[in-house]
Amino acid sequence: MEQEENKPYSRRFILILITAVTFLNPFTGSAINLALPAIGAEFTADAAMLAWVASAYLLSSVIFLLPAGRLGDTRGRVTVFLLGVVVFTAGSILTIFTPTFELLLAFRFLQGIGGAMIYANSVALITQLFPPGERGTAIGLNVTATYAGLSLGPFLGGALTQFFGWRSIFVLTMLIAIPSLLYAGKYPAFLNERRDERFDIPGTVISSVLILCLFLGLARATTPAGVVLLVAVVLLGVILIRVEQQQPCPILPVPLLVSNRVFAASNGAALINYSATYAVGFLLSLYLQYVRGYEPVAAGTLLLVQPVIMAFVAPISGRLADRIQPGHVASVGMALSGAALFGFFFLSPTTPVAAIVALLVLLGVGVGLFSSPNTTAIMGSVTRRDYGCASAMTAMMRSLGMMLSMGAVLVVFAVVMGSTVVTPTTFPDFLLSLRLIFLALAVLSVFGVVLSLRRNKS
Repeated sequence: MEQEENKPYSRRFILILITAVTFLNPFTGSAINLALPAIGAEFTADAAMLAWVASAYLLSSVIFLLPAGRLGDTRGRVTVFLLGVVVFTAGSILTIFTPTFELLLAFRFLQGIGGAMIYANSVALITQLFPPGERGTAIGLNVTATYAGLSLGPFLGGALTQFFGWRSIFVLTMLIAIPSLLYAGKYPAFLNERRDERFDIPGTVISSVLILCLFLGLARATTPAGVVLLVAVVLLGVILIRVEQQQPCPILPVPLLVSNRVFAASNGAALINYSATYAVGFLLSLYLQYVRGYEPVAAGTLLLVQPVIMAFVAPISGRLADRIQPGHVASVGMALSGAALFGFFFLSPTTPVAAIVALLVLLGVGVGLFSSPNTTAIMGSVTRRDYGCASAMTAMMRSLGMMLSMGAVLVVFAVVMGSTVVTPTTFPDFLLSLRLIFLALAVLSVFGVVLSLRRNKS
């Protein structure tokens, strides 16, 4: 590492470039939600159609994460990362000028491919660039960019849409992405190592079909077609594992998952964490606006508490992970998240705002303590050869957790409330749905704490 540090490049500058691009995914995703009414008005799109503006991006990013990580390991992480920035930027530019709603969805899908190439390799590049004693801090700063994007997205998205139109969101996205391309030559050559390995086409095809079935199955989980799709997911999962066990360079790191306890348990903990916490903002947004009568701006401002706290805690927890066993810090974080989720189980029409804020602070501290150390544990459990694969798995667990979290919400709402519109007469059923979901998420967090604590046991 000392020889590498003598080369003409700045690790901090490269970290800034990578972190700026990392900001784009959560920022665009949260900002576009504020623009959906304007998009619907321009293209005469109903609520179900508007849901695909976010879903098209999420679907393509999940499908391409593992292939992008493997490509980074074999074709060069910097090459794939920068190509992802190009694709993401191209999708943004095309979206600015899109004439139809169908093309808007296609360009969002294209952005998702670019996002997958970025996020499958960003943490791998940081891990390779920084030594173990500094890695947690660097990863913590990168995670902070994610929470900063979540925090600023609603505010800037609403302001840009109101004053400059919804397309201005993608103008800003483009302007943030371009500097990373202008300084492409600043990345040192050792970050772009290549290996001559065959790409796993069977695994890529099967995993893509599996993710598509999971996505559609969760959206229709209460229908016979949804059940069939979810059964197909289980069968495809079995087939995928068997196929990958025969591949010399599998797209799904089955050998790592089977032989590396820390890698497997840390990824499992990440999946549980995101499954348990992602839907909180959505649920509280409905609760505050329907039950408590908050205006959207007021509700959004209150919900900013959690991501702001996460952005503050993430770099601190990253530094802790450089000095303390990362798994221990992450376990404490998940325990705090579970406690906050259990607190939300007691929501009522008269719950004091101060109590809601306190629970959001507790949840923000918990997620902030979990994310950076858990990612550090994952990346520290593999050799440099598998950094791209490990980085992609980390991003994959995040995206799958988001899908599962919202899928659980849809199922509970469908079972308890059916297709009933939320009105004062249905508030009791709505609150019952919220309590059931929060209780289930709290219990899920308990399993996550147990898994997190067991990762380092022999």
